[in-house]
Amino acid sequence: MTLGNENSIQALQAGGDASPPGPVQSLEEAIRNLHASVTLVERDGNLVPIPDVHPVTGTGTLAHAPPCPLENLGDASFRRDHGLRYAYVAGAMAGGISSVDLVEAVSRAGMLGIFGAAGLPLESVEAAVDRITSDLGDLPYGFNLIHSPGDPDLEAAVADLYLRRKIRCIEASAYLDLTLPVVRYRVQGIHTTPEGTVVVPNRILAKVSRVEIAEKFLSPPPDKYLQALVAKGVITTDQAGLATRIPMADDLTAEADSGGHTDNRPAITLIPTLVALRDRMQSRFRYARPPRIGAAGGLATPASVAAALSMGAAYVLTGSVNQACVESGTSDAVRAMLAEAGQADFAMAPAADMFEMGVKIQVLKRGTLFPMRATRLYELYRTHESLDSIPAADRDLVEKKWFRASFEDVWKETRRYFSAVNPGTLARAEREPKHKMALVFRWYLGNASRWAVAGDPDRRIDYQIWCGPALGAFNEWVKGSCLEAPAGRRVVDVALNLLLGASLHMRLAILRLQGVSLASDRIKIIPMESADLRAACSYEG
Repeated sequence: MTLGNENSIQALQAGGDASPPGPVQSLEEAIRNLHASVTLVERDGNLVPIPDVHPVTGTGTLAHAPPCPLENLGDASFRRDHGLRYAYVAGAMAGGISSVDLVEAVSRAGMLGIFGAAGLPLESVEAAVDRITSDLGDLPYGFNLIHSPGDPDLEAAVADLYLRRKIRCIEASAYLDLTLPVVRYRVQGIHTTPEGTVVVPNRILAKVSRVEIAEKFLSPPPDKYLQALVAKGVITTDQAGLATRIPMADDLTAEADSGGHTDNRPAITLIPTLVALRDRMQSRFRYARPPRIGAAGGLATPASVAAALSMGAAYVLTGSVNQACVESGTSDAVRAMLAEAGQADFAMAPAADMFEMGVKIQVLKRGTLFPMRATRLYELYRTHESLDSIPAADRDLVEKKWFRASFEDVWKETRRYFSAVNPGTLARAEREPKHKMALVFRWYLGNASRWAVAGDPDRRIDYQIWCGPALGAFNEWVKGSCLEAPAGRRVVDVALNLLLGASLHMRLAILRLQGVSLASDRIKIIPMESADLRAACSYEG
């Protein structure tokens, strides 16, 4: 069968089907018009579209596809509860890489932007709260709360800030277990309506990759924390009782292979696993509002977004691709490096915030020696009990080539820092030489990310850039298009192109299920320029 003769509405009518006349469209135009239904019929070996009519049931009818607008992707309740037009989240990237500008651009486009508060001092987070709440008003936005086992006081202070400033949505990430601060955030202010409906003012999107952690966020808050909050006078006994009727998280993001903290899980197994877990937990607890399961990690092409949604994801959450956009809070030097990355240009390296626990993060390895150097530092930490026990050759290499400072000078700087922000860990370091060594090595890991964000040209070889293979897939998809150059990557254009392409993938899948097969080069899904993109999406932002 050929795929031509696209303009022959008259030929169709001459064949005997009494179909109402409609505007003449090519086959490609009809399929790409996602806001209208399309019916395909066969005439003389050709596919002929009949747009904007009810399905034809006469001889020659091949397939019908309903409208598939971007606004219908994902879970309608997710869009409604968060006040969104699209079921799309620009997730938090630490150190303010998910910047104020990025959050505001995404949120004004009807999506949910999460500010990357992790790794920032409290005053910087509060400054971001000041600006975002002032600029966006009632528009949707959120802030990150990261598990901080090495600095629990900071985690508590950030949670307290969000409660004081009435931040109603957070992304909880990197949690190894629930903590009192995240439970407090969830339950403070819980109450009922006169009709008896439980109202939870504070919403949590939890990002997880392990079933055992997912189960904790899909369960009610632990009783031990509720009782601790009652004892502190934060909540009442009645509020503690109400908290047993809600899950810890409204939304649970299945974080597959991703940048930063990741367990490198494949999305194709993780998403359905967590959907099934959610169903079991809902059957057990009978929540009034069942938690939703979203998807993150590896989402950087229309096909991957469509696949996640097809597996039951209520929303998609992106990260690595947003870091490459002009609104992100990183440097032009990093954006240029990201734009050149392929899918094999990434590696796992020790995480600064959980260094002593052996936790790893995924980073860019192309153009930087950070993964190799950070891994070697962890090996030195693991095999030696103190800085003094490190062999002279290793010490000389680290001090002169990597740190460009002596261990003594690094320790002086580290001691000044922790005396101000965490005196407890400083006191421990004075007692435990191995912990002191960890803090000195963390100096390099922490600064490596800051050098990247600042675009320090003298430290380019040490840049720590959190991202994953999704970015390589994105670069391959956008090659030769308006999104190839770093300067052309705007976060809303990237998001709309991904969603538009995902909708088109789904429409083509519907047609394939009915026996219509279109060659891959027939309906190409390639990035569109801003003006054309907005027209195709009926988006006026």
